[in-house]
Amino acid sequence: MSGVIAFQGMPGAYSDLACRSAYPGWTTLPCPSFEAAMEAVRDHRADLAMLPCENSLAGRVPDIHRLLPDSGLFAVGEHYQRVEHCLLVNKGSTLAGLKRAHSHPVALGQILKLLKTLQLQPVIEADTAGAAKMLAEHPSAEDCAIASSLAGEIYGLEILQRNVEDAAHNTTRFYVMSREAAAPPVDAMNTVTTFVFRVRNIPAALYKALGGFATNGVNMTKLESYMLDGHFTATQFLCDVDGHPDHPGLKRALEELDFFSRELKVLGSYPAHPYRLGQVAEAD
Repeated sequence: MSGVIAFQGMPGAYSDLACRSAYPGWTTLPCPSFEAAMEAVRDHRADLAMLPCENSLAGRVPDIHRLLPDSGLFAVGEHYQRVEHCLLVNKGSTLAGLKRAHSHPVALGQILKLLKTLQLQPVIEADTAGAAKMLAEHPSAEDCAIASSLAGEIYGLEILQRNVEDAAHNTTRFYVMSREAAAPPVDAMNTVTTFVFRVRNIPAALYKALGGFATNGVNMTKLESYMLDGHFTATQFLCDVDGHPDHPGLKRALEELDFFSRELKVLGSYPAHPYRLGQVAEAD
């Protein structure tokens, strides 16, 4: 099976790399924004969308939590992509001749040791792949780009150094979104369910809403809160839990959550990614 998977960014972005890693052989569709990537799925120009939700160093990806509930799409998978920054240059450039490093501000913040060692001036670009494209279009022996190896391949740049990031555990998690829900069987092992909810504005509402997960033995792996429409009193929560929504324990927990909530929407259930299972094993 092959298809089209949309992502936000330019060809060679880490989201592009995530698409190719998770769905080898599929066509990747670059989009200018997260909204455009979702729209591509709704318009049948893409079968899936690969959307980053959090990074092990930078934390939550802005806007994703706000966009998902009203996207009309369903979470059908997750993917963890290791972020391996490469120092990319035009052919013939040397480390000794470099003076400036171009990349996205988050990427530049993840290579501080390299910047200090080589005494490079950081130059902010819109994204990592865009930095590589800019360098290819405007060759300079004094400039380098910090981006993926895929970006170097696409734009014809040389890799002078690999894995130049300060932290070896730099990893981004993605939601895979589809027009149709595709939950695993109820008895499937290692299922993750993602949902959003809003609690009623009454004392101890959140405590009561989440109590059902504890009493029913459901493990909650993610709980994030954020304001809605700029109102301090309107708070929505995005959650990931272990289990299938039709499994007795999680079903009872969601029913209790629904009783204490103003709104509850299950965004989807999907198999846990091997990276997640490996992290759990290490913690144990």
